[in-house]
Amino acid sequence: MEPFRIAVISDSHGLLRREVVQIVRTCDAVLHAGDITRETDLDELAVYAPIYAVRGNNDYAFWASRLKDVLRFELAGVGFVMTHERRNVPRDLSGVRAVICGHTHHYSEEWIDGRLWLNPGSCGFPRFGTEITMAMLELRGDQISARRIDLRNEP
Repeated sequence: MEPFRIAVISDSHGLLRREVVQIVRTCDAVLHAGDITRETDLDELAVYAPIYAVRGNNDYAFWASRLKDVLRFELAGVGFVMTHERRNVPRDLSGVRAVICGHTHHYSEEWIDGRLWLNPGSCGFPRFGTEITMAMLELRGDQISARRIDLRNEP
């Protein structure tokens, strides 16, 4: 069985790196956990794979009003919830196997009560001394594997 591959990004802040686009082109879906700031970045990503995106604290332009603060969805039989800030994760996580958040610009990946909590870090500008990162998820049946991807600091 071929895995269902998902590119997970956040905090691009209007900088859609070519390296990110190349990775997205190999995926079945892309998740953006907010702070997009440029609608055309979503449009470009959607050319390569279905995109799921939430509004971040810097997504205040008119176009961003169509984005939800919290998004629940299912991909390849796996339940997801995604929000920009972890404090906005709903209490009821029934049916959810993966929680995706952004905002901190720090990559983190942990398993809590059989559920993946993933922050892909920032794929845009490095801030607060962080590295430039994203994540790749692979789904095989009910199995989820996550991999950190360190990006080069070049547009």
